[in-house]
Amino acid sequence: MVLVVDGANVVGARADGWWKDRAGAARRLHEQLMTADVEGDIVLVLEGEAKSGVRAGRDGHVTVVHAPKDGDSEIVRQAHKAADAGDDVTVVTADRLLAVRVAKAGRTVGPTWLLDRLG
Repeated sequence: MVLVVDGANVVGARADGWWKDRAGAARRLHEQLMTADVEGDIVLVLEGEAKSGVRAGRDGHVTVVHAPKDGDSEIVRQAHKAADAGDDVTVVTADRLLAVRVAKAGRTVGPTWLLDRLG
């Protein structure tokens, strides 16, 4: 199983002041994903200022991908890449348009689903 996480969408689901420190919010999300109660590999897609909070690359079962342009296009690319490799894909986002774009790759769950598992 591969979980593709829309970092901006998940971070934005909590009103905890993330907008004041996008890099710090990304770093906190990454740290939580490292110990999250989920099966399989996790792909965390970061964009914009959030990219400076976590280096790109694999760290245990979490792979951080820095979107070269917009995060949505990279999430679509990562979801379809995993599906094409035969993985069961779940995308974490509340973005309805993005959910339509990844529908052929796998299922979509909202940020609350993931946040409940971050402990």
